[in-house]
Amino acid sequence: MSAPTENRSTVTEREARQVAEAARERDWHKPSFAKELFLGRFRLDLVHPHPMPVEESVRRGEEFLAKLRAFCEAEVDSARIEREARIPDEVVAGLKELGALGMKIDPKYGGLGLSQLYYNKALALVGSVSPAVGALLSAHQSIGVPQPLKMFGTEEQKEAFLPRCARTDISAFLLTEPDVGSDPARLATTAVPEGDEYVLDGVKLWTTNGVVADLLVVMARVPKSEGHKGGITAFVVEAGSEGITVEHRNAFMGLRGIENGVTRFHRVRVPAGHRIGPEGAGLKIALTTLNTGRLSLPAMCAGAGKWCLKIAREWSAEREQWGKPLALHEAVGAKISFIAATTFALEAVLDLSSQMADEDRNDIRIEAALAKLYGSEMAWKMADELVQIRGGRGYETAESLKARGERAVPAEQMLRDLRINRIFEGSTEIMHLLIAREAVDAHLSVAGDLIDPAKSLPEKAKAGAQAGVFYAKWLPRLVAGPGQLPSSYAEFRHGVDLSTHLRYIERTSRRLARATFYGMSRWQGRMETKQGFLGRIVDVGAELFAMSAACVRAERLRTRDEHGREAYQLADAFCRQARIRVEELFGRLWTNTDDLDRTVVKGVLGGAYTWLEEGIVDPSQDGPWIADATPGPSAHENARRPYGG
Repeated sequence: MSAPTENRSTVTEREARQVAEAARERDWHKPSFAKELFLGRFRLDLVHPHPMPVEESVRRGEEFLAKLRAFCEAEVDSARIEREARIPDEVVAGLKELGALGMKIDPKYGGLGLSQLYYNKALALVGSVSPAVGALLSAHQSIGVPQPLKMFGTEEQKEAFLPRCARTDISAFLLTEPDVGSDPARLATTAVPEGDEYVLDGVKLWTTNGVVADLLVVMARVPKSEGHKGGITAFVVEAGSEGITVEHRNAFMGLRGIENGVTRFHRVRVPAGHRIGPEGAGLKIALTTLNTGRLSLPAMCAGAGKWCLKIAREWSAEREQWGKPLALHEAVGAKISFIAATTFALEAVLDLSSQMADEDRNDIRIEAALAKLYGSEMAWKMADELVQIRGGRGYETAESLKARGERAVPAEQMLRDLRINRIFEGSTEIMHLLIAREAVDAHLSVAGDLIDPAKSLPEKAKAGAQAGVFYAKWLPRLVAGPGQLPSSYAEFRHGVDLSTHLRYIERTSRRLARATFYGMSRWQGRMETKQGFLGRIVDVGAELFAMSAACVRAERLRTRDEHGREAYQLADAFCRQARIRVEELFGRLWTNTDDLDRTVVKGVLGGAYTWLEEGIVDPSQDGPWIADATPGPSAHENARRPYGG
């Protein structure tokens, strides 16, 4: 057994929660459709009529998409990227020439100034031909240097770095460490002030774009000292600085072309002017950046759904079994229907969230998180169903199919490439907890002290009085609503009746709020440990949000005479499928094996079932579970490889 890493930091569960809580955006200055949905208030007026982009942004966006499509068709060889496990330099050079590095950067800094809506359309397009290229552009712009500087940088920083990011320089975001994932309270990389500089020491893991980056956003802990508030802080760092070593380029089951590595900092000097925001604001900057940055993943998931639908349609019409096309067999047809309906819904969620981000009149932190959670889970399921529809050919590589004379369909690659999205930028489990925290924010605001074991009796009494006032007004509103009136939402009846689904959403929103309140009443301070319950609550909310987006999108397409009849059919199919999933989730709120699972887990960890592991040979090789990240000089050759360098 390997010895534990000596420098591993330890914090209590309470301390970890306090760090995460301090980084949250606490205030809600703008309305939020999803937040209201979790509170039992179906605010259709916040998303309907569907917000629309301004004509100028559409013109610029469509012009760029046409150029990008032509480039992807002519210059991006997905099979080569998969085979060589790298994006060719000439492809990156072409993307730079197109301005693709600066899609979201303001034109005054040399960027294209595309809207969030068209940025996401571009990512869906690029990601469909090569998810690795999509990841390169997304990591650079959604979470790399451009986005945090756009939101928190000084004018001097923007003028210094954004023109580079728009045309020539690749950027990366460095937060994760070998022993620090979704628990930033244990961040070990330090930035020690020395005069007008900070000195960085530490190791960062899974640095997407880190192997080829020119600029880095680095999160490091500044020690508290005289004149320095300290805390987790964000810095822009030149990737070629002395003391920075890319020690390893990581290889994965999918996304073989991404340049993701391990980066060590040893006595790296960074000017104080490269600090983004004040000391201690780094984690808040990271989380705020992700509020819209997370939309890049569902963009590529929606694109994947479109591709799955195209292949499923073409293959199942061509392939015959027992005298008729594969698609006409009910078992296969159900899968195709799921792919078609879900693709429609994913694009609806993406477009609605993106346009709301562009308008900036709603707070979309929950919507973006739901889009990421739902998109990554459903895209994986669609790709899995496509592999099943393709049968043995779905499991076979595109290269092998081509070699024996058949169409080179990379279905198994799509499955591998999509798998990481359930982990990237917040795993599904972390997203459940993050969204749940925001969903119950209103409750904790009035009753948090009441269930906090650390609060005094007078504080609990005061909280009890506040909670009483809030719930006296809120609870009666959960009893009845428009969802019980057959005439509600009549404007969504056009051949296919979508009004019945909107009434269901309204009723179920109130039901969800009641379930949440009951859970809080039942478990109180232990509510945060009920991760199974919270995950199901969030999953119900995600389905309701997707249903709402699908209906609103169908009505928008109908009014614009853009496949309205077919859109209503797809929205109806999706909502009926989603309602079945919602009812199953509600049933599992109270009928589940959560308590038994905890008992079994304790037995597993305690060694009670080791006899069950007998009869196998473990092919894993020896080594520590977590690599040593002790600060110091690197003993490795620098694997950094900037494009064109």
